[in-house]
Amino acid sequence: MGLSIDIIPNRTSPPAILLRRSWREGKRIRRETIANLSKMPPHLVSALRTLLKGGVVHNHLGDLVTIRRALPHGHALATLGMARRLGLDRILHRRKSRPGDLALAAIVARILHPASKLATARTLSADTATSSLGNMLGLGRVTGHDMLDMLDWLRSRQHWIEQSLANRHLNGGTLILHDVSPGYVEGRKCPLAAFGHNRDGRKGRMQVTYGLLCAPDGCPVAIEVFKGNTGDPPTLARQLDKVRQRFGIRGIAVVGDRGMITSARIRKDLEPRSLGWISALTTDGIRALLKPLEKGEKGEVLDPPTLVPDTVAELVHPSFPGERLLVCLNPRLRAERARRREDLLRATGETLAEIARKVHRPGSQLRGKVAIAKRIGREANRRKVEKHFDITIGDDHLSWSRKEEQIAREARLDGIHVVRTSLPSGDMSGEDAVEACKLTRLEIRPIHVRTEDHVRGHFFLVMLAWHVEWHMRRRLAPLLFEDDHPEGARAKRDSPVSPAAVSDEALAKSRKKVTPDGLPVHSMTTLLADLATLTLNEMVVPSHQDHAFVTTPEPTALQARALELLDIGIDRSVAM
Repeated sequence: MGLSIDIIPNRTSPPAILLRRSWREGKRIRRETIANLSKMPPHLVSALRTLLKGGVVHNHLGDLVTIRRALPHGHALATLGMARRLGLDRILHRRKSRPGDLALAAIVARILHPASKLATARTLSADTATSSLGNMLGLGRVTGHDMLDMLDWLRSRQHWIEQSLANRHLNGGTLILHDVSPGYVEGRKCPLAAFGHNRDGRKGRMQVTYGLLCAPDGCPVAIEVFKGNTGDPPTLARQLDKVRQRFGIRGIAVVGDRGMITSARIRKDLEPRSLGWISALTTDGIRALLKPLEKGEKGEVLDPPTLVPDTVAELVHPSFPGERLLVCLNPRLRAERARRREDLLRATGETLAEIARKVHRPGSQLRGKVAIAKRIGREANRRKVEKHFDITIGDDHLSWSRKEEQIAREARLDGIHVVRTSLPSGDMSGEDAVEACKLTRLEIRPIHVRTEDHVRGHFFLVMLAWHVEWHMRRRLAPLLFEDDHPEGARAKRDSPVSPAAVSDEALAKSRKKVTPDGLPVHSMTTLLADLATLTLNEMVVPSHQDHAFVTTPEPTALQARALELLDIGIDRSVAM
């Protein structure tokens, strides 16, 4: 005899759900209906059917399975997967080794959450892990000493690793971008003072100088750390030798900000060494482009209303002979600066009105030009826009008005950025030169190591992390507030779509904050945070505590798209 639940069709009416008993009489099967379950809730019918089949029903899911531990997983999976796609694990060391695994983990951890080496060791160690990274690499217990030993190991292999990257991204005729930038080490009693760092005027901070070598598209391939008091000419000379001897590169360009590559430095240091350079104009330099040309001068005048947003316009001006000037207009920055200026002007006007009320009030103690001017300097100029007001001060009165023409002249420069370069268009396009200024800056802090070799190892690790992140950003561009095209500005230049149409597409993504697929647009930081919600769950059945299994939830549409762009699959049932 057996019990079963049968569903009986009932023509146009809902089917009948019956609890039946069946038994055999000779060669015939007899059935008897015990109860009609048609009005019973479906989940109770399903539970009853499970019981009849020999299953077990629990009141709570926790009685059936327990999540022993959940680790953020998606961001580590994406970043580690990208590093392996690039072959970085084999570049670090051809044979699998613990120092190589620790170095790979530290590079990935630097992208996920920059921290000291001790803090990174804790995030990787099995007992104190804050992500699945250590689990995926099988690191087990990791200590701070392991991380310092890893830095020594990584530093010893820097020459071969950089050579491998150069072989992939450089060739004999490729132009190299070189950036010399300042960094800082915290700590008043830091032994790095013997390493030659200069105080920068702030208590407990010491300067470090580093040079970053990149391919023309901005991909970092090598880095060198110098003493903080090393002048720029020796720095450049050493880097030039490194490039020419090790990588066989002939054409070299120096990339730096407008404070580093000045006209004086171009004349004294760069031109004598036949070095190209890429920098940016100061605000005064941009204003010079707006002035009409004198009679007999050949060149072009910058006309902001004619600029196309998010594209690069090239012009030549007599104030900068022999240079290419690449003009960019960022409409979002333009709108933001206009809004902020108006807020500051309005707030300053309200402050002036309040001071005027005090001055004009009968019996007020605020009298005299000197006293009123001091009050204005103390209160009205806090927002640094007093220069845009025409203020008249008397012994017992105060009046003011906005300098509308001056404000309009300043507003013309909003959102305009001008890159200057000596490189001919045949060596580097305008779009690539602009991208070069954006892509050669490392976020080196925090620096919590103290010895010279460890500092050098730290900088090299940061460079490798940026190498991985640079490739990730290019692949994830459709989901980021960046160019939609994986090839960046080069794709925009070669695209059959007009620059205005490409600009409209970029503007629409920025304005609506969603992609054409309806997914939210992210920064790199927030996208990694979203991926981190895809967790790696260690689960056990209460009756079998010694047998755990690991699984991951189904990714969201955004997470699935990000992993698809990175060409990384996800196994929802991962072995321990």
